Amino acid sequence: MNDATVVENGAMGRVAYARIAPNEDLVLGVEKLCLAEGFRHAFVRGALGSLVDACLGTLDGKCVQVKGPAVEIVSLAGEVRSNDDGTLSAALTGVVADTEGNVFGGPFVAGANPICMTFEVTLEEWLPALAKAGM
Repeated sequence: MNDATVVENGAMGRVAYARIAPNEDLVLGVEKLCLAEGFRHAFVRGALGSLVDACLGTLDGKCVQVKGPAVEIVSLAGEVRSNDDGTLSAALTGVVADTEGNVFGGPFVAGANPICMTFEVTLEEWLPALAKAGM
């Protein structure tokens, strides 16, 4: 585990309210929305919707499968960052509830969380300050 703390200066930019279509993956859909809006970095500020099934990562690198249909997302937080090659990576964590009211939490595994009917998300652009020479 890395104990280093990184502090980044910058400013908030534009805000986008968008919908992710049914059967599209939650994580990949957020990345796609950022690409469409031209956001190189962004924070997830709010979300509302459900998943067909959910797949949440565990500390041992495995996945907890939450079967639906209609697994409700109770909360969602995360960020999208630009990689050195220009691609985007979303790191999303949340809490979901299954059809019986059982609650599960953890990071959403990319490619394994299909949207059920619709999903609305609010993204806020992050504009990191340019690093000063010699720092």
